[in-house]
Amino acid sequence: MKRAWAFSCILALNAILGGCGKEGTQNATPEAGASASQAPVQPGQAASAALAASGAQEQSAPATVTKAQLPGEAAETLRLIKAGGPFPFGEDGVLFRNSAGLLPQHPRGYYHAYTVRTPGAADRGQRRIVCGGPRKLTRDCYYTDDYYVSFKRIAD
Repeated sequence: MKRAWAFSCILALNAILGGCGKEGTQNATPEAGASASQAPVQPGQAASAALAASGAQEQSAPATVTKAQLPGEAAETLRLIKAGGPFPFGEDGVLFRNSAGLLPQHPRGYYHAYTVRTPGAADRGQRRIVCGGPRKLTRDCYYTDDYYVSFKRIAD
């Protein structure tokens, strides 16, 4: 088992380092008559080109939902956030990192996640409210009913 793991590590390291030190086309200038697809890509263009090639669209702001449109359990969670608790689950109020970048970018520690109870669920379910800024404030909150796959900004 250790031998297989070591062999896998060596292969991965070899694959990573295999391209290092080669000067080939990195600094080459395009020849006359070369097409745009053969021209070197500037650093800022790589992500845009990848998005265009995949057919994906650039990220836009989350949709908006009013408090009246939220499930009743979400209104209760917002009330608990404003009151500072007590929350039904120990995980409520934990740091939300926004790793996927679906919410507006802010420094680490800005967002916190809270459970929205799901009637009939034996566990915490998939519904959450994520709020940014100082605790007990609900000015910058987002609702998700699919466990952080998508968000809707909660309008005042």
